[in-house]
Amino acid sequence: MGKFEMIPEARKSFLDSLFEAFSIIGDDTYVYLCDMQYDYSRWSKVLVELFGLPGEYMYGAGDIWEEHIHPEDREVFHEGIENIFAGKSSGHDMQYRARRKDGGYDVCTCRGIVIKDESGKAQYFGGAIRNHSRQSHVDKLTGLRNQYGFFLDVQSHINNQKVMRACVVGISGLTEINEIYGYEVGNAILQKFGRYLMDHVGARGGTYRMDGAKFAVITESLSYEDLENAYEEVRAHFREGVKKETLNIPIELNAGTLAVENFTTDDQTVYACLNFAYEDSKRNKHGDLVEFYNEINKDSRKHVEKLHDIRNSINNDFEGFYILYQPVVDAKTEKLVGAEALLRWKSERYGMVPPDGFIPFLENDPIFPILGKWILKQAMTDAKRVQEIMPEFVININLSYAQVERSDFVDTVWMIVDQVGFEPDKLCLELTERCRLLNVDLLRNVMTALRAGGIRFALDDFGTGFSSVGLLKELPFDTIKIDRGFVQKIEEDEQEKKLVNNFTQTAGIFETSVCVEGIETVGMRDILKKYSIHSFQGYYYSRPIEIEELLGALNSESGALCFHRD
Repeated sequence: MGKFEMIPEARKSFLDSLFEAFSIIGDDTYVYLCDMQYDYSRWSKVLVELFGLPGEYMYGAGDIWEEHIHPEDREVFHEGIENIFAGKSSGHDMQYRARRKDGGYDVCTCRGIVIKDESGKAQYFGGAIRNHSRQSHVDKLTGLRNQYGFFLDVQSHINNQKVMRACVVGISGLTEINEIYGYEVGNAILQKFGRYLMDHVGARGGTYRMDGAKFAVITESLSYEDLENAYEEVRAHFREGVKKETLNIPIELNAGTLAVENFTTDDQTVYACLNFAYEDSKRNKHGDLVEFYNEINKDSRKHVEKLHDIRNSINNDFEGFYILYQPVVDAKTEKLVGAEALLRWKSERYGMVPPDGFIPFLENDPIFPILGKWILKQAMTDAKRVQEIMPEFVININLSYAQVERSDFVDTVWMIVDQVGFEPDKLCLELTERCRLLNVDLLRNVMTALRAGGIRFALDDFGTGFSSVGLLKELPFDTIKIDRGFVQKIEEDEQEKKLVNNFTQTAGIFETSVCVEGIETVGMRDILKKYSIHSFQGYYYSRPIEIEELLGALNSESGALCFHRD
């Protein structure tokens, strides 16, 4: 407490009076009030007891409360409080998970305002925290249990070691329905679907309204075959259409399911697996029911356990995560010009796990953007060390569609660039195959906003997707990266030579540079040098290496590192 100035008794008395006034109107909420001049607060007694806080009166309550907030939600909370005390914000309205005294988490909505004196100086910050987990778990629109109830029920099954099957079902195109017919029609569809689902499946399990157009089912009695049959009946019914006055609107569905037969996981991991299966149904299986890994066996359970451990690693200060760097060399001089950052995760139980072993499952998980921020910051921080030796060094970082589609993505990138003190024109963001699932207008807006400040963009795996050339036409890429699959046999395959030639000519039309991945032999290098290619990447030059190894090699060559092995 030494760093805080003691609050005078007069101000403390006024704080108590103001707190009582807040409490009268704080219907069914936990009230808090802070004297901003002394950073001295009074908090609701019920909240203090439930969450194990030091007491009703606290100095530095923001920092104390932050320690109780779930690691995934902590950064947003911290930034909001900093903005309030810095005078940049007059209040906040946010939702987060807070850790109770027993170690569990409750979902809370926190709303607060700054109270200023006559001169405009901030004096008090106060508001109310509504604990959704201690209130009704009923969705007001459909009458079903809501997603908070779903998470509680999943965790209850796990805690009590009850085998269950969970399923997420979603309505396709509800956004378009709302835009065309209005929200009244969209809400009527949600209500009718929820009722029908409960009537059809509810007797054999619980039915839940999740976020947006998604619903969920938990059952202890239905096998995969039973659930699939029930889903197909529901699917057929809604394909015939939902009637609303003179309208009859056909509805298409998507669904993913998972059997929970081991109990070393948690509710959030189960939901991440369900979302992965759901997205597979939506994007690749035309709405058919997809089971996580399409089988109920030991391998599937191992994947759930692995994902659970990975999520815990993210929450535990990214324990086990590290980045390797694969050098990129100039195609003419073969000297180092940059590197691609490649994420890895390692544990005693699973050994080293490459990103394709967990990224696809995490992309629909709320925790993923936190990992994405860590990758960006760590890669730029490491790249700055290289730039002390080689100032023109460019770092390439892969993006996930789950990062790019977030409304705060552009701001997040600039925030990290500023934090690290990184030169924007030495950063190249690579859009992977799955980013092509995003709306082109969204991608264009993101790219335009970041390229305006100097950041570069590369189209990864060029040629592997049916829309590669279309994307190159629509979006302002600086580089295309030709996938290794197009050059593996280039020493003896004339078709591959023609393809590479066509790719480089196409890039020339759009004034885009070309990088070829997967260079493994001197023969491949010699052939590819004949084309209009700007840079090479592959095991012929270097495997992915740790930052210290890269720095050591640079230091040994005084910054003029040549990676080829002739």
